[in-house]
Amino acid sequence: MFGLLNLGSLLLGLIAWILPILNLTRDKKQNKNWVVLSTISICACGISLCFQIFYTYYKVTVEDWTALMDTMYAVAYVSAILLIVTIILNVITLKVYRRRTVE
Repeated sequence: MFGLLNLGSLLLGLIAWILPILNLTRDKKQNKNWVVLSTISICACGISLCFQIFYTYYKVTVEDWTALMDTMYAVAYVSAILLIVTIILNVITLKVYRRRTVE
């Protein structure tokens, strides 16, 4: 069951990146709910990171120190990348749609 946390984290991370990309590729007339999609993207990123925290907590409770020592660097690095890219994509979306509403 706890292995599903990693799968859920991966899927939510992909959703966090796909939604802003969809926002940017859609025609402005089609996409009137870009704020909702950006909010869902940020929420998906947060839940994805939360799943990783829960999985790490599980590894600590079962005292699987070897797995923690082997994977923590990669988990921390990938989590930071997920957060940074999600923020950048959503900021780009915000700037594009702000510019479109001004015009």
